[in-house]
Amino acid sequence: MTSFSKITFFLFAASLALLLSSCKRSKNDVIPDVYVDFTIDLADPEFVNLNAIGGTVTINELTNNFGYRAAGFSGNGIIVHAGVDEFFAYDRTCPHDYTENDSAVRINLDGTNTLYAVCPECKTKYGLPVNGTPVEGVGRYPLKNYKTSYDGRRVRVWNNY
Repeated sequence: MTSFSKITFFLFAASLALLLSSCKRSKNDVIPDVYVDFTIDLADPEFVNLNAIGGTVTINELTNNFGYRAAGFSGNGIIVHAGVDEFFAYDRTCPHDYTENDSAVRINLDGTNTLYAVCPECKTKYGLPVNGTPVEGVGRYPLKNYKTSYDGRRVRVWNNY
């Protein structure tokens, strides 16, 4: 084999490996995909908390008649959190209880600090400003993240499902 064909083979193999690895689902994304697509108008009084850094709201199928597209997995709803430069959106289903017990337990905002969400069953505390990462408790998987965009007035939450 010539030097040129070895390089070509290596580049082809490396490109193929990169392509295949980028198509895999994240090992940390344990909550199954459901269709999510809704837009929040920050001028709406129901979402006034999102106008401040650290503000958080919970959304479900009854919120502003969003219906099933805002219900999240198993109808548990979605948490939207205002970060410093972006918005975060998380499914309210506890990934620990789902992986361990196959149960869809709804997490709640921490009653004393809305920078956290807590599972009522396993007691895992998830940090909302840090991609829903577990910060306390037995959980080892982060909350399921949804995509967000902000146009200066509205926050869109969606996934590619």
